[in-house]
Amino acid sequence: MIFLIMVCVVVSATVASWHLLSAGGLAWRRYRHAFGQLVTSRLSESFLFLDARLAWLANLGLCCALAAVVFILSENILATVAMVIAAASIPHRIVACLRRQRIRRFETQLPDFMQMLAGALRAGAGLQSALRQLVPQSPDPLAQELGLMLRQQRMGMPWDTALAGLKERMPGEGSTLMVSSLSIASRSGGELAQTLEGVSATLHARLHMAGRIDALTSQGRLQAWLMSCMPAALGAVLHVLDPQAMRPLWTTREGWAVLVLLAVLQAAGILLVRRIARIEI
Repeated sequence: MIFLIMVCVVVSATVASWHLLSAGGLAWRRYRHAFGQLVTSRLSESFLFLDARLAWLANLGLCCALAAVVFILSENILATVAMVIAAASIPHRIVACLRRQRIRRFETQLPDFMQMLAGALRAGAGLQSALRQLVPQSPDPLAQELGLMLRQQRMGMPWDTALAGLKERMPGEGSTLMVSSLSIASRSGGELAQTLEGVSATLHARLHMAGRIDALTSQGRLQAWLMSCMPAALGAVLHVLDPQAMRPLWTTREGWAVLVLLAVLQAAGILLVRRIARIEI
């Protein structure tokens, strides 16, 4: 009877280990595929071209280094696994941050470009010739995005399709208004210069209002980040001053429960403050 129980336990453990390894291998392949797409497609959209193999090795090195540091400091397997999962999401967050900054710069540069384009149209230049003259003189990323749109059109892509690609790469209010103006003017004609001037004035006013709102809410955002970082800084100082008293916070289940609760409350507070400070224009 004992032998049968031991055989059942061994078989169950083997089957469970096989399923666990299979699930881990599937998750690993999916993550590597997603990371490859992130490097090849998402970064190329921002005109950042990296070697996918080197980027993958750098990502693995970062995950292993952070996991080793956490394990040495805490000697806790769960904390190490949590750090590996968090480190695996760092490249996606970096790419998302770079994309937001690129869209923000594009939206900031667009009103002046539309004003210059309207001036060129009023001087008698055609739309295509005005774009070919102004785009190389514009700063990045506006010159890169509009230059890509012009190259796509020269290679045979329809005008509306090229404009739709620009709108998909730069999903902002300014690009949406400019794409709509150019698309309507190409189909039905009309006073494009006047339309561009009106849109440019609207975007200038919107950027001015957004700058004032950021300036007025910057103090609240700074206070939120300072209050969020204060518990971690205080915990580090107390750990240096009295490590024996702080050791239960890092090594016991009750201490980890307190840390998890603290992290959840801190995240909720940060999200709430950001939601309050985010004012839609």
